[in-house]
Amino acid sequence: MAEFLTQFALGGWYLIPSALLLVGANLTDWRSLSRRSRMLVYNWTCLAFLVLSAVGLSGLLVNVLKYAIGRARPLYFQDFGVLALHPFAFDARFAGFPSGHATTMGAVFGVLLLLFPRRWYIALVITACLASTRVFVGAHYPSDTVAGFGLGCAFALACGLVFARLGFIFRPTPSGLPVRKASFRLIAPDR
Repeated sequence: MAEFLTQFALGGWYLIPSALLLVGANLTDWRSLSRRSRMLVYNWTCLAFLVLSAVGLSGLLVNVLKYAIGRARPLYFQDFGVLALHPFAFDARFAGFPSGHATTMGAVFGVLLLLFPRRWYIALVITACLASTRVFVGAHYPSDTVAGFGLGCAFALACGLVFARLGFIFRPTPSGLPVRKASFRLIAPDR
């Protein structure tokens, strides 16, 4: 079961639809849309850009980190031990810390936390379960997964802060935290 579920923590599940949504938005003639439709397309475009930023940029950072650190994966514990570091070995055996899958799930959790703050616990349970599958399949130590999840979440929250400063999706508050704008809707409101 963990082998199946771990596939949903791959970045492609989130990056490809977001990229396709941006391409579609760029091919759309916005002038021909009604005001309501234009707002929906704008909101979906902002969401796609947020997901691409959070998941994509954190994914790039985690790949640089995992090869720079060079921690051996649990499968090679007998050969190298738990603290074996081989920086810049550029070998998948030494790309254990932090977990890329967990980073993706942390970024997804961060985006969901920003968009649906009252439902944070549902998002946390789902994304943490998907991130933890990396431990169950023997690809990472728990610390790899926790570090990756935290990195992805932090990156998503940082993206939310930038988006709030720019006025996309969120508005800044006096405390500095981003809050979703009232005009941000992904489905058309009933009249």
